[in-house]
Amino acid sequence: MTGRQAALLIGGTLGLWLLAAYPASRLGGDEALVHSAVAMALCLVPAVLTLVIANWACSQASEQHLLLILGGSGVRMFAVLTVCLLLSTYAPYFQPLAFWIWVLVFYLYVLGLEVVLLVIGRMAAESPATLPGK
Repeated sequence: MTGRQAALLIGGTLGLWLLAAYPASRLGGDEALVHSAVAMALCLVPAVLTLVIANWACSQASEQHLLLILGGSGVRMFAVLTVCLLLSTYAPYFQPLAFWIWVLVFYLYVLGLEVVLLVIGRMAAESPATLPGK
């Protein structure tokens, strides 16, 4: 299920970027387009890794579920914020507030989409229709 969930996460995030790309380029020019693309990539890569970790955690002992899922989310947040701070500090191109707004938009969208995919995947895994002998 992880491969399908990862594909949906990537596709859904690319879909949001494609929907936002044209208005972003019209309103903010090439800078807004680059900011949105970088923000999308910065949020998507750790999210896919977190999705894989969360699915792996669900196959482990139940005592470890919460710890592994929260740990993965913490690592994702740390990674995104660290890279954004480094970009804002050392690359003047990424200093405008607009870049941080794009990061916030994509971070929240990807987080919400990931939670939905995890819940649906978990419900499908526990569904009586998937139990052997049914």
